[in-house]
Amino acid sequence: QVHVAESGGGSVQAGGSLRLSCAAFGSIGSVNSMGWHRQAPGKQRELVAVVSSGGNTNYAESVKGRFAIFRGNAENTVYLQMNSLKPEDTAVYYCVYSRLGVNYWGQGTQVTVSS
Repeated sequence: QVHVAESGGGSVQAGGSLRLSCAAFGSIGSVNSMGWHRQAPGKQRELVAVVSSGGNTNYAESVKGRFAIFRGNAENTVYLQMNSLKPEDTAVYYCVYSRLGVNYWGQGTQVTVSS
């Protein structure tokens, strides 16, 4: 079993920055991917960014150039640096740990961007 925990959400004005943190615990392995999804009220959950254990990254078009995903020194940690935040970035952000075709989700952290 794998448990995923996020932190770092909050409220910020447009143009501001936040960093989200995530750690996976339990039966983790060296080959995996970790990423962030988000869900705004009334909308479907969408991919924000993902990074593989090899360091390959993928971003949603809406966040390219503003957000950066990177691994921590511990292989089970991942961060999402969010800059130039916009009101449309307001959502609950979920961390996901994926391995062997199974996704493990965190409980989510709220990010609110005011104009």
